[in-house]
Amino acid sequence: MIIPSIDIERGETVQLVGGREHALSAGDPRPLARRFGRTGDVAVIDLDAARGRGSNRALIEALLALAPCRVGGGIRDYESAARWLDAGAHKVIIGTAASGPLLRRLPRDRVIAALDGVDGELVVEGWQSRTGVPVLQRMAELNAHAGGFLVTFVEREGRMRGIDIESAHRLREAAGRARLTVAGGVRDASEVAALDAAGIDAQVGMALYTGRFDVADVLAAMLRSEREDGLWPTVVCDDLGQALGLVWSSAESLREAIRSGKGVYQSRRRGLWEKGATSGNHQTLLRIAPDCDRDALRFTVRQHGEGFCHLGAWDCFDDARGLAGLERRILARSRAAPPGSYTGKLLDDPELLRAKLEEEASELARAETPDEVREEAADLLYFAMTRLRRCGVSLASVGEALDRRALRFTRRGGEAKTGPAS
Repeated sequence: MIIPSIDIERGETVQLVGGREHALSAGDPRPLARRFGRTGDVAVIDLDAARGRGSNRALIEALLALAPCRVGGGIRDYESAARWLDAGAHKVIIGTAASGPLLRRLPRDRVIAALDGVDGELVVEGWQSRTGVPVLQRMAELNAHAGGFLVTFVEREGRMRGIDIESAHRLREAAGRARLTVAGGVRDASEVAALDAAGIDAQVGMALYTGRFDVADVLAAMLRSEREDGLWPTVVCDDLGQALGLVWSSAESLREAIRSGKGVYQSRRRGLWEKGATSGNHQTLLRIAPDCDRDALRFTVRQHGEGFCHLGAWDCFDDARGLAGLERRILARSRAAPPGSYTGKLLDDPELLRAKLEEEASELARAETPDEVREEAADLLYFAMTRLRRCGVSLASVGEALDRRALRFTRRGGEAKTGPAS
């Protein structure tokens, strides 16, 4: 996959040639993070922290809420790595400080060791000093501790002269089980696709910012189709992961979907179409992901209005069950509750709802048998989701909160609170 790079200096997105020469400024990184994050991880590098000239921490923390980020720059010890993991970084990128003793203290699957090389030789101190150590040797030393490697071809960085494919393949072999990302020199989407086919990610900056290609071009180059029209089947899912329906995508529709942040697809008869443009049942695009065979796509969207299906249902399969089905039923009651609706009564009486929540939580805590636990949990979830609806909180947003908590590295003790609940 492509890993777009957002390099930050004094609060702005910049691109450097060879790590030193300022080539361009791209302004506020937040809209870039939103757009790039629609296709996966984004690498966010704090250049000021890397140089020991300050920090862009507050700004980068804001980016963590907008996109899945790999954070690097100035991470030289356990404490700074742990702080970024606790803040919500999906991964941390550690450069010169990467060592066995440090990496062993961190979760392997969330650590990327950054190695910079000139003609295969490891360089340090801002790429100024040669070490005489081959990059491949350093990878072997860290292989047991790093979940991934970021190897930068310094002599190509920012120059768009093409990636060194042969060297990338050798690095891939040396990486073993660790995921390899390479940077430096990428000039067109086909190179990223070739790396992807070899199981290698490409971290790209200059080519994106100069308009040489965009992330939609990369997705299109990676995908294959057996259809004469070249379209790709696209499964559309809501933010709970429920399949809404099957549509088709093209290079053009991908480009417009990523640019606009909307559900835009390719009709086999009518051409480009935006979901909800006429019906009002529009979509906010959250993420696009190719499948493992690179011949299909999944769009994850936040569906608005009555639903996805042209017949007026939430999905084309009429299959809303479990918690998703419960949420849809409670939503319907909140809009127009029939006479005698218990859900309507709870929504109108917050004190009754609070009392039922406390009652059902206590009953679940005392339940003993599997049947009792199941039934009491179902009661509690019903009242909890009614409370969510009354406060305008979606089940998907609760899932997002749980996902953020799962990223926290430093664990709390989890002791019970003392005294009555307030």
